[in-house]
Amino acid sequence: MSPGTWIVVIVVAYMTALLVLGAVASRFARSPEQYWLAGRSMGSWVTAISSTASSESGWVVLGAVGMAYVDGLSALWFAPGCLLGYAVNLYWLAPRLRRAAADQGSLTLLDLIADRLGGPVRTVRIVGAVVILCCLGGYVAAQMTATGKAMEAILGLPYARGVVVGGGIIVIYTLLGGFRAVAWTDFLQGLVMVGSLVIMPILVVAGVGGYGALFDRLQAIHPALVEPTGNLTGALLFGSVTGLLGIGLGYPGQPHVLTRYMAASSDEKIRQTQLIAMTWGVLVFYGAGFLGLAGRVLLPELMVEGDPEQLFPLLARQLLPPVVAGIMLAAILSAVMSTVSSQLLVAASTVSRDVMERILGLGRSHRTLVASGRIAVLVLGIVAILVAMQEVRLVFWFVLYAWSGLGAAFGPVLLLALTTRRVTGWGAVAGMATGFLVTVVWKQTGLSTTIIYELVPAFLAAGLATLAGSSLDRSRRPARG
Repeated sequence: MSPGTWIVVIVVAYMTALLVLGAVASRFARSPEQYWLAGRSMGSWVTAISSTASSESGWVVLGAVGMAYVDGLSALWFAPGCLLGYAVNLYWLAPRLRRAAADQGSLTLLDLIADRLGGPVRTVRIVGAVVILCCLGGYVAAQMTATGKAMEAILGLPYARGVVVGGGIIVIYTLLGGFRAVAWTDFLQGLVMVGSLVIMPILVVAGVGGYGALFDRLQAIHPALVEPTGNLTGALLFGSVTGLLGIGLGYPGQPHVLTRYMAASSDEKIRQTQLIAMTWGVLVFYGAGFLGLAGRVLLPELMVEGDPEQLFPLLARQLLPPVVAGIMLAAILSAVMSTVSSQLLVAASTVSRDVMERILGLGRSHRTLVASGRIAVLVLGIVAILVAMQEVRLVFWFVLYAWSGLGAAFGPVLLLALTTRRVTGWGAVAGMATGFLVTVVWKQTGLSTTIIYELVPAFLAAGLATLAGSSLDRSRRPARG
């Protein structure tokens, strides 16, 4: 078979495996708890790798690689920032989140916040649902767009057909198996991602003569490429480094990641998850970074003509045998699909569980609730596919806020609520609203580029608003008594 045919065969086999996993998982999705959290039965390996894979979309295999290609060693500041976010999630938030969700019977993140804090539970759910749907709605559509482009680049499908095929597969296995299908497929996709970002950097660095030769050749291209500061100084250096490190602040507020911890079967599984997930993160982040650095030496022409974010697929096709190249290219699809399926499920659970069942009071039986969940997945998935088929650039406007908006809205509230009992429902409302609004205002006024990444001030403001709102709420309670 020709190299192109091998690549098609590998990718088709990979897609078929995803559908099979979804069909098998559907046998277990008989109740709301099974559909939304897999019956809280997830083991350590699936919890660890599905949580990490769902948080790292195509920005790692494409964006982070391209950033290291362009900026050199200074781009790698994103890695400790992300790993710090992993550490906060895994060692502080995950154990508390799992126990609280199990004790309260919470199925969604808004369940947990509303049931734990009490007070204006309806308002908590409404504000939280608005934030989730605003952030994830456009994000899912944008990821469908990325899926279409990946299918076009890898399989040669026309863009619109690629969106329908790739997006359709995602919707089908998510609809069939719910959380279990998403977690299992994310586990498979996470293994493909980490394997590709271990193998490819080793091969490419060896191709330039080893690590010593790599840094010598980068130095010859431009000295700034081997400087951890990128030759920046003063306020520019502070803003750049703080912004890259600040990416990690988003992890404690991502619902599609946090639900993985809620679904873990025990505290012991969470403890095992910690080492597995941290190791995965180190391999993936630094693998992407060194792939970008070595690619700058091997394909310097991308700086003049071409797209540095296409470095990974270009090198895979040039350097690897067809079968291995097919697996590496499947890793790109894995990165996108592992995130979009998780986000789609969270958006659907927000509509079905939080809005329809808890806010509007619709649905009573387990069968009705599971059916409404599947309908929500189908409708949201079709809408996202239709938006992506139009290639409307407006959806990427939402992506600019999604990570920061979710991280700032939910991260401070959850960290404080699971640390102290002094946080109230009104404090959570104040924190969620403040985090989201500061993100939007900071970004829209251009302060993200002139001062600092929007998540940093939005996160701090949300934390202060949560504490202030809770304090004010508690001080008013005696007067109502």
